[in-house]
Amino acid sequence: MQALLAVSRGIDRVNAFVGKSVMWLILLAVLVSSGNAIVRKLLNWSSNSLLELQWYLFGAAFMGAAAYTLQQNEHIRIDIFYGTRTRRTQHWIDLLGHIFFTLPFVVLMTWMLIPYTMQAYRIGQISTNAGGLLIWPARAILAAGFALLIAQIIAEIIKKIAVMQGLIEDPHPFVSAHEAAELEGETLAKAVSGEEKR
Repeated sequence: MQALLAVSRGIDRVNAFVGKSVMWLILLAVLVSSGNAIVRKLLNWSSNSLLELQWYLFGAAFMGAAAYTLQQNEHIRIDIFYGTRTRRTQHWIDLLGHIFFTLPFVVLMTWMLIPYTMQAYRIGQISTNAGGLLIWPARAILAAGFALLIAQIIAEIIKKIAVMQGLIEDPHPFVSAHEAAELEGETLAKAVSGEEKR
């Protein structure tokens, strides 16, 4: 199990690096968008390639951060059922959800996107918009994002089994919305009382 945990730590490091790096693509997308708007207003000129570049950059940021978001346990979850279960039951829900739902879906998406990307690359497919960009880089971004997600799901499965066996601490102990609100209230109360003492 220690070898598998080392693999999961390696996957975590790679996806943390990618996830933190792609955040700069949002800034770049904003700069392209604002530059495009300024040029359009001042020079009455615009290009579909600039609009598509914004979409590519945003898509790369979204797909590049998907695995890191899973690693940080920040994907949206409906806690109506999950939050009322014991922590052991929650671990089983997470583990079985990863194995039987998330992993098969993500593997299927990757398996379908790779030939889809290769086809666009082989024929040099270009956007149907006038002045549009090549299609294959956008498809490659999707495939790469899903491939990183596969690796992260495997890492999460390894970590979940290790947590359930008591080999490692739970990296994301569950806190219900009610408990989170209480903790936030306590933190604010301490901050306010600390300000009053000054």
